[in-house]
Amino acid sequence: MAPSSSSSRPARHHLPLLLILAAVFVSLSGLLASVPTSAADGLPELGGDALHREILRDETVQRIKELGKISDGEGYLERTFLSPASIRATAVIISWMKDSGLTTWVDQMGNIHGRFEPENSTKDALLIGSHMDTVIDAGMYDGSLGIISAISALKVLKVTGKLQRLTRPVEVIAFSDEEGVRFQTTFLGSAALSGTLPESILQVSDKSGTTVQDVLKMNSFEATAAAITQTRYKPESVGSYVEVHMEQGPVLEALRYPLGVVKGIAGQTRLKVIVDGSQGHAGTVPMKLRRDPMVAAAELVVTLERLCKEPNKVLTYDEECGCFTEEALAGLVCTVGELLTWPSASNVIPGQVNFTVDIRAMDDQVRETIVTSFSRLVLQRCDDRLVDCRVEHKHSAPATPCDPELTSHLKLAARSAVSAMSGRAAAAAAETPVLMSGAGHDAMAMARLTKVGMLFVRCRGGVSHSPEESVMDDDVWAAGLALASFIEQAAVSELAVVAES
Repeated sequence: MAPSSSSSRPARHHLPLLLILAAVFVSLSGLLASVPTSAADGLPELGGDALHREILRDETVQRIKELGKISDGEGYLERTFLSPASIRATAVIISWMKDSGLTTWVDQMGNIHGRFEPENSTKDALLIGSHMDTVIDAGMYDGSLGIISAISALKVLKVTGKLQRLTRPVEVIAFSDEEGVRFQTTFLGSAALSGTLPESILQVSDKSGTTVQDVLKMNSFEATAAAITQTRYKPESVGSYVEVHMEQGPVLEALRYPLGVVKGIAGQTRLKVIVDGSQGHAGTVPMKLRRDPMVAAAELVVTLERLCKEPNKVLTYDEECGCFTEEALAGLVCTVGELLTWPSASNVIPGQVNFTVDIRAMDDQVRETIVTSFSRLVLQRCDDRLVDCRVEHKHSAPATPCDPELTSHLKLAARSAVSAMSGRAAAAAAETPVLMSGAGHDAMAMARLTKVGMLFVRCRGGVSHSPEESVMDDDVWAAGLALASFIEQAAVSELAVVAES
């Protein structure tokens, strides 16, 4: 049955293939001072058997590995938007959600929801989520860690009898698409929930010519603009969104600390550059008469690298380079991740080359200036080489600040977890790190709906988007413990605590 407050949420999509998951909703504005705490530091009291290693570490890690085996690729992990592997993964995730006592469903964009709805609750909800899709040749922690840790945290509350004491709805969401691999547009799942997904997305096609609408229809979704609109959550029904994610960087490892909280997420722009030249025979066209798009593209890639490595040496004064401090430029990174050539033969001068550009910065003005400057330089370099160029804007997202109050509560929960696992002296010696995120996350899209917070988990070498990515089992445990503490601290009823005592 649907949770009682159905008027505040979109209609569900019942699929035999795509079982259903939910988003963890708990508003921190109702934090209750009467939750049992340690007199020493005001943290939730954690008894000897409250660490729940079997669920928060052993079972969570086993499930991450199990999900990592569900792939569309042979010998490597690939799971994209509504692919066959994604459908299989949906059924598995739903079974785990149900095991945690959650009511499940799948919405019209393939997002899986698992929700606990307290009796007679009319309060706004806490959403906890991450993405179930992957890049090509992925690691098994990116996205999955956040989903499974949230499910495990709620399972701990269930087995300890604390789930029924929650007074706010809590919902876990496994978003169908964050990476944007298949359709080259990110946040399909979370943008649908936040109400920022345009109707035109239905006509976007993948490399095979299959559109988003086609894929939805193939999987028995309605695939209409109205259905996308129904997926949207009403702002008044949501109190906050929290996401647990591997750091995807080396900072926590360098600091020798398992968890960190996120201050904000870098803004991101994705471009596609198309360079058209004159296709010809590799042996018969003289070098001076060539209009070679490959050479032009190579020069543009190096131009981008220099622009982002030394922006103040490349930017002109009319682009306000003098306004940017070293701090504003510090988080600027630019990447060419894909380059395609036609007809791609060793004895043919290409006729066309296109490549992707990913530009990220903590400062939106810096990012926008780099995009404008690079677009200008593309036209200049192409004119010099007598080739035709155009720059297509594929995606843009502003930098996203995390909510200070949520960040503070996550920081407290992280300290509680580390204290419980390693001793209070060790925890007190090192403050929970506060980081910026250079990677994009579903929290960016969800910030258009509600306030957001993020908890980072240490990873080995900062490696991500690679089968080599790795998170220590005990750090997975720490993340689950922190999340369970965070949920309980935010949502346990004062009356329940009094009655129990």
